[in-house]
Amino acid sequence: MQTVSKNLIKRYYGSFNQQDMDAFFSLLDNDVIHDINHGHREVGKDIFLQFMQRMNRCYKETARDLVIMVNEEGTRAAAEFIIEGTYLATDSGLPEATGQRYTIPCGAFFSIRDGKITRVTNYYNLNDWLKQIT
Repeated sequence: MQTVSKNLIKRYYGSFNQQDMDAFFSLLDNDVIHDINHGHREVGKDIFLQFMQRMNRCYKETARDLVIMVNEEGTRAAAEFIIEGTYLATDSGLPEATGQRYTIPCGAFFSIRDGKITRVTNYYNLNDWLKQIT
């Protein structure tokens, strides 16, 4: 199960990097829980889709140097990676976007059931990101 879950997370980031949202969302459970960094919890694929549409409008990001860890049962995983991004369009409540580039270490935690991701919890240092774009 570890290998299956590790490949699931690899496909998640691969489709993220390719901005292949059909492939990305095919990996998620319909009732996926999304814990937003320094934010709140959202539940459901439709709400996650709205989040990703905003993200893809405001940011161009690529995850690199991906390291994935999976528990023995394959039900939980963690990923550490670097996001390289460009701030394309001003996001609500944030500084004005002028094409600023940023590089930031990130972590994510996953719950997995029946070959689908049921929870994604993301973390990065928001203050570091804000320093890079201002």
